[in-house]
Amino acid sequence: MVPLAKWEQPLRILFVTSEMAPFSKTGGLGDVSGALPRQLLAAGEDVRVLVPWYGRPDGARLQHRADIYLPFSGEKLAILSHSEHPEWLFLRHPDFERAGTPYQNPAGEDWPDNAQRFARLCRAAVEIAQGRVAELFWQADLVHVNDWQTGLVPYLLDLEARVGAARPRTLLTIHNLAYQGRFAPTVLEPLHLPAADFHPEGTELYGSFSFLKAGLVYADHLSTVSPTYAQEIQRPEFGMGLDGLLRARSHALSGILNGIDAEHWNPAADPYLPAHYSADDLQGKAICKARLQQELGLFPDPGVPVLGMISRLVEQKGSDLVLALAPELLKRGLQLVILGSGERALEQRLRELGSMHRGQMAARIGFDEALSHRIEAGADIFLMPSRFEPCGLNQMYSLRYGTVPIVHETGGLADTVVDVDGSVTRPGNGFVFRPAQVDALRTAILRAERYFHQPALWRELQARGMGEDHSWRSAALAYRDLYGSIV
Repeated sequence: MVPLAKWEQPLRILFVTSEMAPFSKTGGLGDVSGALPRQLLAAGEDVRVLVPWYGRPDGARLQHRADIYLPFSGEKLAILSHSEHPEWLFLRHPDFERAGTPYQNPAGEDWPDNAQRFARLCRAAVEIAQGRVAELFWQADLVHVNDWQTGLVPYLLDLEARVGAARPRTLLTIHNLAYQGRFAPTVLEPLHLPAADFHPEGTELYGSFSFLKAGLVYADHLSTVSPTYAQEIQRPEFGMGLDGLLRARSHALSGILNGIDAEHWNPAADPYLPAHYSADDLQGKAICKARLQQELGLFPDPGVPVLGMISRLVEQKGSDLVLALAPELLKRGLQLVILGSGERALEQRLRELGSMHRGQMAARIGFDEALSHRIEAGADIFLMPSRFEPCGLNQMYSLRYGTVPIVHETGGLADTVVDVDGSVTRPGNGFVFRPAQVDALRTAILRAERYFHQPALWRELQARGMGEDHSWRSAALAYRDLYGSIV
């Protein structure tokens, strides 16, 4: 990435997020938060990342940096920084350090005090952004917040401006509009938030107080993670009850497609793979397929298409479509590998199918970073039948790994995958279907199977996808331009 010219002053950006890979990750937000700030730093910006510390490994390299005293409550929280990356700031409080995910307990239930937990993160972000943490010697020009967990920050800064305080500009990125941080209005008093703003033009969302809506109303600018999703969320079918607000703010809404970490996801050097390969030499991919079949107990047959899927097992992701179609696909002789977790009924159905079709289907419940890399490398075809998908990353991982994606035409999937049979303006790199129904998905898989059995066409398709650049470079430059226009 080209650094800023010497005469330009770098922007001081506070990036606030509820998760950041490799320390915490439940989905794409963690990947974005781990990659985008690094790219912005490489571009010459002055970035600080604030994220809760969940007590995960690597704590030995953290050191105490400062204390923050929250307004109203006077509660003291510690700020830790990483010895190798002082720009990474971790907010420490006992209520963040629990078993389970950042948002749910081990039984998959939301923590009942999520409003209080993430309000602490937002209050701490405001103290840092306003330069009120003396030990940090730093104040923000712009605060970039992400999803509902940080949605209070623009609102809190707006409250400060109402009493005459100067404040930094704010940007809220929507990674998934379905998660809105909705709580009973009784949280207003313990969170020390004014009831006067609890109305339909303010923080109220159908009778609930919404962290996300507070951010959408009071942030200076909004963005989301793909151009198509930015348009979709302004329509009732994708707007999750917020489409009217988003249409009203369309002049302040941008869609910037996420990138991928091209170093971490690189088939030529991936430490999780048994063999490496490139678009010029795919022999290593054949080895990865054979080893994946062996690892997961599938029949060792290089001539059978292996379909992979790595996903949360929820309706949004179209997991039910794949499970409904699985018996028919397996009867045709295809092999299916699925890694994920989510709704208990879908997990149970996945286990049952895997048990019934040993040798042809492998089901793994849970998250396994290493196995996800081996599936991307060892599968021939990758399934992403999401009913809606703000951006999606696995389709871009798949393209980079020569694993041809099949996607539903929505959000970032539509922005990155071009149907090999359906475009006259751009070369195809995968298979696109609509609507999100079993019949349409079946047709797309059968088309992919026909291409797979034509080796020359298939290698051409693989090489085309592997030659595309989906790294963070262009996205980071777009964000930097957006920051400049906001400030």
